[in-house]
Amino acid sequence: MASPNSERPSVAAAGAVVWRRKKKTGAIEIALIHRRRYDDWSLPKGKLEPGETAIVAAVREIREETGLDCRLGRHLRQVRYKLANGSLKRVDYWSAQMLGGRFTPNREVDQLRWMTVESAKKLLSYRVDRNVLDEFVRLSVDLRTIVIVRHALAGRRKRFKGDDNRRPLDKIGRLQAQALVPQLLAYGVTHVHSADPDRCVATVIPFAELIGAKIKIEPEMSERAFAKNNEPTQHRILELATKPGVRAVCSQGKVMPQLLGWWAERSGFPLPHGRTRKASMWVLSLDGDRIVAADYVDSPLPRQR
Repeated sequence: MASPNSERPSVAAAGAVVWRRKKKTGAIEIALIHRRRYDDWSLPKGKLEPGETAIVAAVREIREETGLDCRLGRHLRQVRYKLANGSLKRVDYWSAQMLGGRFTPNREVDQLRWMTVESAKKLLSYRVDRNVLDEFVRLSVDLRTIVIVRHALAGRRKRFKGDDNRRPLDKIGRLQAQALVPQLLAYGVTHVHSADPDRCVATVIPFAELIGAKIKIEPEMSERAFAKNNEPTQHRILELATKPGVRAVCSQGKVMPQLLGWWAERSGFPLPHGRTRKASMWVLSLDGDRIVAADYVDSPLPRQR
């Protein structure tokens, strides 16, 4: 995901290229909306609400404007432009697969059309939207998603007595675990995996409980196991990458950078910079077991350390 530069935008928004396959032909169709107020054709998008992340806002805005339930895929691009009043607007766009729902005209959107990509490019009112669509078609829509999560805050290791694997989340860490729930929901995560330390498991418990999933314990994803022999960890992540569904895997700070670096090099993919802070995520788009896109998503409570 693009990182904000020193010029802070006055308006932040999020949207998506919403897509589906035609049942008979399997062809890809794109949803465009017509806004009565502006008499334009555009991609669904809208402003972030206070305290909301762009990821959560994208899914909410799609639902509000189109009535459709979607699952986010890869981050496509971030666009910036000046509004009529001179303020700067920043919009993050994702690929979003339609899962269900039905469009009903509303006060903002009076029409929705499903179109081929080429037809959509001709109808779109704005060049920036056509640029987003160009990025959408650069890679296949049939990519798999896996989300690698670093556990939330758990206090200082030096202050905890006993087995470090039993160190629990602290107060902020528990808040971070709750804040991760809508982030993981936005990507349509269906299966939850975790390294065995308690703080890793606790990070994904709120989400797993919400979707009714059993957390699969993955000892290979722990720092202790990785330090002894990293090959089982590498083998296991490739196994998970090819399993059905969208999987979230919670691991630790001394595992993720090296594991992701190895995987990216194996895939011939230049991994973008990311600090991998606690409660942050890497959203990987996969072709088979190869990484073809990667988005670093900072902690939903980024001001906490």
